[in-house]
Amino acid sequence: MRIAIYARFSSTMQSEASIEDQTRLCLEQAEHLGGSVVGTFSDMALSGASMHRPGLERLLTQAKSGAFDVVLSEALDRLSRDQADVATLYKHLSFYSVRIVTLSEGEINELHVGLKGTMNQLFLKDLANKTRRGLRGRVEAGHSGGGKSYGYDVVRRLGEDGEMVTGERTINDYEAQIIRKIFREFSEGHSPKAIARKLNEDQVPGPRGRMWRDTAIRGHRTRGTGILNNELYIGRMVWNRLRYIKDPSTGKRVSRQNPESEWVITEVPELRIVDDELWAAVKKRQGEIESSPRVQGIRESRFWERRRKMHLLTGLLHCGCCGGGFAAVGRDYVACSAARKLQTCEQTKSFKRSVLEAAVLDLLRDRLMQPDAVAEFVAAFSREVNRQRNSENAERAKAEKDRAALAKKLDGLYDAVANGLRTRGLLERLEKMESELRELDEALVTPEPSPVRLHPNLAAQYRKRINDLTQTLKNPELRTTALEIIRSLIQHVTVTVDQNGDVLLELFGAITAMIDVAQPGGVTDADHGSVKVVAGAGFEPATFRL
Repeated sequence: MRIAIYARFSSTMQSEASIEDQTRLCLEQAEHLGGSVVGTFSDMALSGASMHRPGLERLLTQAKSGAFDVVLSEALDRLSRDQADVATLYKHLSFYSVRIVTLSEGEINELHVGLKGTMNQLFLKDLANKTRRGLRGRVEAGHSGGGKSYGYDVVRRLGEDGEMVTGERTINDYEAQIIRKIFREFSEGHSPKAIARKLNEDQVPGPRGRMWRDTAIRGHRTRGTGILNNELYIGRMVWNRLRYIKDPSTGKRVSRQNPESEWVITEVPELRIVDDELWAAVKKRQGEIESSPRVQGIRESRFWERRRKMHLLTGLLHCGCCGGGFAAVGRDYVACSAARKLQTCEQTKSFKRSVLEAAVLDLLRDRLMQPDAVAEFVAAFSREVNRQRNSENAERAKAEKDRAALAKKLDGLYDAVANGLRTRGLLERLEKMESELRELDEALVTPEPSPVRLHPNLAAQYRKRINDLTQTLKNPELRTTALEIIRSLIQHVTVTVDQNGDVLLELFGAITAMIDVAQPGGVTDADHGSVKVVAGAGFEPATFRL
């Protein structure tokens, strides 16, 4: 029986020792069950209300490949606290013929999934209610309900009972001057973008020590976010303006605005930074901007309800000057984000998105996999992977030899028992050797690794596949799938403007993904981390001048 162990703790307040404790208990149970542990998976400081956890995702991937027969965990709520996620996890593992066993509940079945999942869901809801109740009490007492606003320092002190007092703040005089400057300049007609640019030029650290961005200043007036909308600066603390829920499709938190009747407002005059006159001037200018024809036209378009189109190079473009990412500039153009928004980069040129995409597709098809380089790579890759396989074969041969020797010793012990020799030491040794024999048998159940064979005409296969995918991009019904495949081939694209004004593209390709496109399954069983045998210009960063 091959066993995989899963452990998790959910809060940064918990110790990493929690993972070690869970793993140790599971190892003891695995030994008691007579199985061999083939892998340990864990997630640290990640909530059990989400399935998007690296350790759990790796566990599911290995389960799909048949790497183990049983998942062993301390309790079902370590795998997930969400009822729907527990059911989904159980369904997937059952389909892969993998059982779930926990120290608390034993082997999990449909009854556990229903009852335990419901109990875990109720626990989460009860925990959230108790947390909110405690936070509300702190807020009504004038203390922070969580988070640290720019302009304030957290007070660390011991109370009369000797416990650490939490939620107290004091004004940071330097940051308070910056806040008043931002309010004053905005009321005088400066834009948030211009204010952020000037603060960065003056090397004023922004919130959390980062550079200033216009969005940190502008925020969202209705939601009360951003420097210009933080009512704490006028000595009024507003809590419960927003609530956060998890998107079930992504596991990420999204905010929703609560009705104003549910807001908790506490006056804290000792934390005031901005006077009423300056606050009113800022609110007046915000109102004028919002009532302008341009802003009203944008609001009427309800652009936020339209799903943004995924482009081929979204998130993959890097600036060759500063190394930063690219952002959309208008409808059809992209440019260095640092140059346009922060003005900290000199590469200000914008590029038409369709031109960059066409150039990158040309690079993918014609420059990235040259036949000579591909032939050299195929030979080197095959040697490396087959070397790994030879090592596995040697280990298998050793296991077979050890098993034969162990079986021979056991036969001798069985003869001794049959002849009446039954000492306590002999029986203990017999049990131990039988356990070792079972472990060797389980290890030998796995089929022998087969030699890797890559298509000799891999480059032509690859080009044909890229041509087909390029054509598929023109089909609206198949575009999304084709985009995902092509994007998986690209690690990143660097865009550089040289001294003559020429544009140089450097494309860095994902080698194993390219081979899998040309020959599906060709590198499925290989250790991708070991693929460092690349040689030849065909696998160097491909370049192209626009």
